[in-house]
Amino acid sequence: MNIDNVPAPAESFNYAQYLIELNRQRSDKTAYIDDQGMLSYGQLEQGATRLAAALLAAGIHREERALLLMHDCNDWPVAFLGAIYAGVLPVAVNTLLTADDYLYMLQHSRSRAVLVSAALLPVLQEAMAKGQHQVETVIVSRPGAELPAGTESLEALLRQTQPLAQAAVTSRDEPAFWLYSSGSTGKPKGTVHSHANPYWTTELYGKAVMGITEQDCCFSAAKLFFAYGLGNALTFPLSVGATSVLLGGRPTPDVIYQRLIEHRPTIFFGAPTGYAAMLAFPDLPAPDQLALRLAVSAGEALPADLAQRFTGHFGVDVIDGIGSTEMLHIYLSNRPGNVRYASSGWPVPGYDIELRGDDGSPVADGEIGDLYVRGPSAAIMYWNNREKSRDTFQGEWTKSGDKYLRNEDGSYTCSGRSDDMLRVSGMYVSPFEVEATLVEHPAVLEAAVIGKADADGLTKSKAFVVLTDGQQASEEELKAFVKDRLAPFKYPRFIEFIDELPKTATGKIQRFRLREREAEA
Repeated sequence: MNIDNVPAPAESFNYAQYLIELNRQRSDKTAYIDDQGMLSYGQLEQGATRLAAALLAAGIHREERALLLMHDCNDWPVAFLGAIYAGVLPVAVNTLLTADDYLYMLQHSRSRAVLVSAALLPVLQEAMAKGQHQVETVIVSRPGAELPAGTESLEALLRQTQPLAQAAVTSRDEPAFWLYSSGSTGKPKGTVHSHANPYWTTELYGKAVMGITEQDCCFSAAKLFFAYGLGNALTFPLSVGATSVLLGGRPTPDVIYQRLIEHRPTIFFGAPTGYAAMLAFPDLPAPDQLALRLAVSAGEALPADLAQRFTGHFGVDVIDGIGSTEMLHIYLSNRPGNVRYASSGWPVPGYDIELRGDDGSPVADGEIGDLYVRGPSAAIMYWNNREKSRDTFQGEWTKSGDKYLRNEDGSYTCSGRSDDMLRVSGMYVSPFEVEATLVEHPAVLEAAVIGKADADGLTKSKAFVVLTDGQQASEEELKAFVKDRLAPFKYPRFIEFIDELPKTATGKIQRFRLREREAEA
C-alpha cells in the first residue's frame, strides 16, 4: 500500500468535527457501551458539541489545555472530542498515578480546566492543594454525591448548555491533544499530537492492517489514556462507525471474559501480561462463547508460547506489534493470517524502518540496531523540552529507543531498549526513579533495578538492594515503601539483597553485570 493512494486530510481540518460529520448518518447506532449503559453516535455528537460550548463559556481559550483524568466510560470520548471541537487541547493522563504526578502535569501543561472522574477527584484535589497552579474550572464525571465548591457536574453542565454551532477552524498540522510519555529520568514528557495524526494511524493501521469495518465491535483492555488504547477504542472504531466496549475498572481475566461473552466484541486489544492472565484463568470460556475474529497485542514483546496457546484455544490470530506514544499507534505489526511468532512483524504500510548502529549507519540483517521510524503520525514535539525533542524527532525520522534486528523475511524482532527503561505490563518504568525511591528508605544504602523475565517470558522489575551496615528491611517492607511513594505499578516485583553492586572504576553501576547474573541463576 502506497501512502500516496490514501487521501490526506484537508489543510483546514478539525479531527473532532471530522469524526462527528462522518457518523451523522448513523446517529441512532451505538457508539459506546460502558459499565452503566450505551451512548449512541447522536448522543456523542450532542455531548461533545455541548461540552465544547461549555469550555469556551468557562473562559478556556483556544490552544489552552484541559487535563483529562478519567476512568474509561462514555464521558471520556465526549470530553476528548468536545475539547478538540472547541480548539482546546485535551491532555489525557494515566489514572494510576500519584498526586505529585498530577501536580507536575498540571503545572507543566498549564491546564486551565480539568475533566475528572468522581472517584479520582480526591487525588486531583490533593494535587491542586500542593501547588499554586490556577485551574479555572473542574468538571466532574458522574458525581455520586454533593460536589465540593469550585466543581461542576458534567451531566448538569451538558444539560444546560446549547451545542457549539461551529467547530474551531483548525489546521491538520496544528496541535490537537497531548499524551504523556515516560522519561528515563522519571519525569513524563508532554507529547504533542496534531489533528491529522489519528487520521493517519486509522487509515494505515486500523483499516489497512486490521481491516476494521462498521460491523466490528471493539474491546480494549488498554485504557484510553494510552496511545494504544486511544486508537483501539476511539479513533479506529469511530472512523468506520463501529461500536466500542469500555471498562472502567481493572481488566482482570474474569471481567474481560464477562464482556467478551456478554457484548461479543469482534476485535480484542490486550498486552502480553493480560494474555498470560487470561490463559491462566481457571474457567476459560469455550471458543463458541466468543465472537472474536482478531486479537491484537502491543505494549511489550509477546512471547510465542502465549500467542500460540491463545490462538490454539480461541482459533483467532494474535497480531503482535510495536507502537509508541511518539508515533501514536502501531507502526510494526504482524498481519491477520500472516503471523511470525516472537516477532513484531513487518512495517505498517506508510511507515519506513531503519536499524542503525552506534555510528548512525545501517546495520545488516540479523544484527541488532537502534530502531528509527518514519511515518505521517509522528508527534510534533515534547512540550518545553527542546533537548529531548531534538534527540527523538530527527527530521523525518523518529528515534524509538528500542533495539531490533531484521529477519530474512523482512520481519523485525525486539532485542530490548536502547536505554535502561523497562516495559512492565505495557507501561514504562524508569529504573532510576525506583532506585532513587528505594534509597530514601533509612535501611537502604544502594539499589539497582533491572528487568527479569517471569515464567511466561514477560518482563518484571527486580531490585538488587545493599543495606546499610546494622540496618534491616524485609522484601515486603521495601515493596510497600515504593508503592506508597510512586504509582503502584512501578514497585519492584522481585527484591534480592546483596553485599555490593557491580561498578565501573568511576563508580557507575554496571546493570549489565546484574542482568548476566540473573541469566545465570
